[in-house]
Amino acid sequence: MFCLIVMKRIKRQLILNKGSEKYIFRYENGMEDELLDALIEQAKDKRTDFDWFDAAVLSFKLTQSLIVQADEILSENTNAQIQKNINNNIV
Repeated sequence: MFCLIVMKRIKRQLILNKGSEKYIFRYENGMEDELLDALIEQAKDKRTDFDWFDAAVLSFKLTQSLIVQADEILSENTNAQIQKNINNNIV
């Protein structure tokens, strides 16, 4: 018997508007390290106006996004534990 499990990967993006240029970096959860590598490579590339400051701004935005995601997970886990304790009359 063959069972196929399809997991929807969440796609995210970071956008930087700089003058007349727009930089869009798309990535999937768990691929943030590759995104950081792409930001570094883009900052090194002298053919664009994307510089190290831009890379720092987007990496900061990425960090903020990860903090929000972590807070959501912690909140979900805390709420689930509280509900479990209520159901077991522990509270």
